[in-house]
Amino acid sequence: MRVISMIRIAAIVLAASLLGGQALAGEGYGKQKVVYHINYDNPKMQAGAMRNVQNHINAVGAENLELKVVVHGNGLALLLEPDSLDHLPKFKHANATEEMAAKIDGLKEQGVSFSVCQNTINGRKVDIENDLYNVEPEDIVPSGVAEVARLQALGYSYIKP
Repeated sequence: MRVISMIRIAAIVLAASLLGGQALAGEGYGKQKVVYHINYDNPKMQAGAMRNVQNHINAVGAENLELKVVVHGNGLALLLEPDSLDHLPKFKHANATEEMAAKIDGLKEQGVSFSVCQNTINGRKVDIENDLYNVEPEDIVPSGVAEVARLQALGYSYIKP
């Protein structure tokens, strides 16, 4: 009888400590790996997506977040310099205005990386150095959709704002 009582007490103490640990873990978000997927050129939606990214960082903390933005197709408009519309007729918008550039720079300073689709660059004849804002060769990935899938396979959560 005494052994059964001790087992019950031990079980209650164990359950309480486990539940207490879960309550503490629920107070914060913990470490996260996230990929934001942008393949649309709507300037308001892209600005909203960048606000979502900043809000995500604010909630989780840059130190707890590995966040990547993947752009392809029409989404490349996010990084397209406005003057580039003159010679890139396949784009309807070029959203890398001064305001958007400042947002992108601010996100990059917080550790956000932007991956750009090589297929889109080639297919739409985009000059990386002259047409895109703040894109380096290491930011280019062979395929935007394949990059999204690769990141998901690596445990990144998928968000399409």
